Amino acid sequence: MLKNAIFSLIVGLLTNTLTLQRLTGMIEAIRKEISQEEFDYQTLMDCLKDYARPRDKISGLLQKGSIIWIKKGLYIFGDEYRRRPYSREILANLIYGPSYISLDYALQHYGLIPERVEAVTSVTTGRSHKFFTQVGLFTYRMIPLKAFRIGMDRVEIDDSRAFLMATPEKALADKLHEGRGMKIQTQKELNNHLEKNLRIDPTALRELNPTDLDSIARHYRSRKIRLLSDLVRRVHHQIGKENAHA
Repeated sequence: MLKNAIFSLIVGLLTNTLTLQRLTGMIEAIRKEISQEEFDYQTLMDCLKDYARPRDKISGLLQKGSIIWIKKGLYIFGDEYRRRPYSREILANLIYGPSYISLDYALQHYGLIPERVEAVTSVTTGRSHKFFTQVGLFTYRMIPLKAFRIGMDRVEIDDSRAFLMATPEKALADKLHEGRGMKIQTQKELNNHLEKNLRIDPTALRELNPTDLDSIARHYRSRKIRLLSDLVRRVHHQIGKENAHA
């Protein structure tokens, strides 16, 4: 009985060792095929097309921590096989779409608000949604299709990676639309809302483009965003007068 138990233990250890060796060889081959840190299920399956039971292989890689599950059909490489930091911004574009980063996360990115924003916030034409993942919270706010189509920019991370994010003007307009239940009738009320509630840096308004805000207001059909455009134009006018008298 003791000999049988020892024999079974040795066989089990050898089997586990061989399994780990196979998984290591497999993930190294996958890493050579996939250049990005963020990848989808189909890309992974293409790398495993010559293996038997590829879904089982994926389960083994997940258990070993060689790859990390973000949501159904989306993964990143684990620490051991990561060549560079993964991008939460790229993941935000991939998790739920169509979408692009906007609202608080974009406002923080552009230095319009002082707070550090942990959740990656995006706008979408689909239903509003939240995703709690192993790499943080991702939120998506629905906006009208016509407004979605304007005011997005492509942000380059490096030579091979980029993500979509709202322009500063669009991010602030999206934020105003998010609070559409709040009644704002005048520039004074809007300015107070921007400073007190949204904590927008007043000096940052001079960097915004009122013409772009005019276009966004038309696409949103929003009086509040039109007021924002007029407020920014007034700030620009005031700066022009100050420069003329300097």
